[in-house]
Amino acid sequence: MREILRRSITGVIYVLLLLGAVFLSSDAFDFLFMAFGLACLYEFKRIVRLKGYYIFVAYLALWWIFIYLTNDTIVVNLLMLLTITVDIALLMFLFSKKPGNFTSFQKFFIGLFYIGGGCIFLTMIPYKIDEFAQFLIMGIFILIWVNDTFAYLVGRTLGRTKLFPAVSPKKTIEGSVGGLIFALIAAYFLSWYETRLTVTEWMAMACLIVVAGSLGDLLESKFKRMAGVKDSGAILPGHGGIWDRLDSLVFAAPFAYLILTIFSYVS
Repeated sequence: MREILRRSITGVIYVLLLLGAVFLSSDAFDFLFMAFGLACLYEFKRIVRLKGYYIFVAYLALWWIFIYLTNDTIVVNLLMLLTITVDIALLMFLFSKKPGNFTSFQKFFIGLFYIGGGCIFLTMIPYKIDEFAQFLIMGIFILIWVNDTFAYLVGRTLGRTKLFPAVSPKKTIEGSVGGLIFALIAAYFLSWYETRLTVTEWMAMACLIVVAGSLGDLLESKFKRMAGVKDSGAILPGHGGIWDRLDSLVFAAPFAYLILTIFSYVS
């Protein structure tokens, strides 16, 4: 009972922090996710045993360039291509049975683009359609939260078939399907409030967010399993680390930015 209370209090504070940053100002939102990115990189760096602090300097430089200094489409698309390429390569690592013996340079490159690039695109998403589309980014948060919540509830109630027991023995196919169904329902209602995307576009976004977010969650679980740890950190009582909370969003963000780019071209 105490653990549930602790998780609930932490969850409420976390959600209020996000809501406050999104609706306070775009600068507050930018700064929050810059800080979250640093926290995720710190936890990643500790888990993969990457030495030195160069990755923080590189991330801050990359973040500053893409958030404040450039909106050149070609340059942004190049970063998106690099980030998605690293993510796809990590999926090969996720489904491989071979141990991931990464060099220091590979760890640096993975951290910079998988986590750093993911946080940058998460910050860039609300600027993709409007000056600062608050309800768009909140809609993406809601899709992730709905999927995670109902995947857990449905999986706990009806789950029988393990999804990927070698990496995450508690996740089930039934839970994943339940999370997707409720995320699609949430997407339908979100289309009433954020009309910059059509119902069909919100449904497509939900499918992408659920699939990419679930893969991101499994990917972080594999990194933790290799390191022999349960959580990426302990900064959030009852929830683990910042990376534990943002693993789905960080992995899904560049794909969400890509689908928004596609929507803007076809609309």
